[in-house]
Amino acid sequence: MQSKKLKTIAAAALSAAMLFTAAACGTTDEATSGTGSETGSGDAKTITSYDVSSVKKDDAIAALLPESVTKDGKLTIGTNPSYAPAEFLDADGKTQIGYDMDLAHALGNVFGLKTEIVSSNFDTIIPAIGSKYDLGIAAFTITKERMESVDFVSYFTSGMAYAVAKGNPNKVDPNDLCGLNVAVETGTVEEEAINKTAKQCKADGKKDITIQSSKQQTDATTAVVTGKADVFFADSPVVGYAIAQTDGQLEQLGEDFDSVPNAIAIKKGDTGTTEAVQKAMQKLMDDGTYSKILKHWGVESGALTKAEVNPDVE
Repeated sequence: MQSKKLKTIAAAALSAAMLFTAAACGTTDEATSGTGSETGSGDAKTITSYDVSSVKKDDAIAALLPESVTKDGKLTIGTNPSYAPAEFLDADGKTQIGYDMDLAHALGNVFGLKTEIVSSNFDTIIPAIGSKYDLGIAAFTITKERMESVDFVSYFTSGMAYAVAKGNPNKVDPNDLCGLNVAVETGTVEEEAINKTAKQCKADGKKDITIQSSKQQTDATTAVVTGKADVFFADSPVVGYAIAQTDGQLEQLGEDFDSVPNAIAIKKGDTGTTEAVQKAMQKLMDDGTYSKILKHWGVESGALTKAEVNPDVE
């Protein structure tokens, strides 16, 4: 495998947007809001949000939150609903669902606040935490650079993976991406990694990598499905979900690599909110709600047993 890559925060999805952009290819990612059931429907499954209404307020944890968070009675969360199963749009094209979104609503319940989730481009979320958003939940990978801007509470871990068209018709070699069209999401660590790889290809006198950077991961995924790109990067559980939802049009290339924690982003230095989020997430882990949510979405392999504040990363 090429030199060690930084883990991506991006994850693939075939959300409601793709029902329009790639319907001719048979690509679907339909979902319906509900209480936590999954049913078969034609070529794709429909999956609902996990019901977290049984999660009740914990007064001691809620009391840790500063007035800046609680004064409007809402927990406002910024996300980028373009990659399933972490966060993506329901069939109504508006409602954000996925395991991250179920955890977000569960956190709001622990705090006794109404959870309000705001969709945004990924690269605009972190700069707005503490002003527009109380928290950022978008499968953020912890990096030292990001910890200069925000504090993190870890809650999940996943590896990175490649996805290509079924049968790998372009003979993509995971050890050598030089000369290929590679799709990534704008503003991600993934984009940074492929840019470094592209520079190395040039330094080695090999063919250039054509980087297709899109504001939404759905566009990167669609690029591979439609043959406009040779490969895209995504979190490993999301690659698996995208493969399942494309009815055999995609496959994973090689094994998972570079497992790194995902984390909730919080305003830098906001110790009250950070402690409240850590304790609330730990409570969900300890009482079983967390594992039930992950199992519902088929991503329990990424479960952590401890929510940590700013854990060490390479």
